[in-house]
Amino acid sequence: MKGHIIGTAMKIRKAVFPAAGFGTRFLPATKAIPKEMLPLIDKPLIQYVVEEAKLSGLEEIIIVTGMGKTAIEDHFDTSFELELLLKEKGMKDTLNMIEEISSLVHFAYTRQKKPKGLGDAILCTKNLVGKEPFAVLLGDDIIDSRVPAMKQMIRIFDGYKSSVLAVQEVPENQTHLYGIIKAKKIAPRVYEVLDLVEKPKKNPPSNLAIIGRYLLIPEIFNALETTRPDKGGEIQLTDAIKLLSKKHRIYAYEFEGERYDAGDKLGFLKANVSFALKRPDIRQGFKKFLNELKI
Repeated sequence: MKGHIIGTAMKIRKAVFPAAGFGTRFLPATKAIPKEMLPLIDKPLIQYVVEEAKLSGLEEIIIVTGMGKTAIEDHFDTSFELELLLKEKGMKDTLNMIEEISSLVHFAYTRQKKPKGLGDAILCTKNLVGKEPFAVLLGDDIIDSRVPAMKQMIRIFDGYKSSVLAVQEVPENQTHLYGIIKAKKIAPRVYEVLDLVEKPKKNPPSNLAIIGRYLLIPEIFNALETTRPDKGGEIQLTDAIKLLSKKHRIYAYEFEGERYDAGDKLGFLKANVSFALKRPDIRQGFKKFLNELKI
């Protein structure tokens, strides 16, 4: 019989950020710059997601890095020279912003030595996460919402005491790009997951796609350790969750908010335009520029 987690710390305190990928869809820009550090207006993509985690009440961020990703660590670290320069120039507002970045939450880092998939990246955090439920946030997915998407999910977790996946309806001709769930609706925006299929080539079980936000119970690590690599040699998180679902109920939540796939060039551009139009300091000038374009 499937159950919920028992005898485990129930408060979600930790969040895992897989950031070891090569960002091949943005080459050559990502040859020397991690894709997570690509700017959305004036902040790197990963900072938006870290801020979402903080606003959701998470206390510790575990970032999984790889070769050439030191810029991420540098960004969230203290920069004494820059702060001193800003102080000398009297740039108080900018100084406060820079100091705030390094004090957002507590950061920990671990390395994924080989790019063996999202599941393997999460498995690398096993010792840092410990025996407690945790969040996973993917920096490719930027979600603009009144209530942070992860905070919405934590509310669902608090009610059902088991793993929760963020989902969103996608056009049927795009289901092959996502993990897709077969599900039974049990409450407004809430589903019990009956099955999961990673990037179905045909006959998807629904058009509900898994988006880059997860709340997982610690038993996922056992599932990851027994999940077979796919044909490309990668351990897929979707496959591990499917294995986990044999013993534990999995839920899905259709979050409220606008999601941008910033790992895609078009999605990245859409996010920049949308966020720029919401920024009081540049909105009018940018809107005027867009109106002047002869498209």
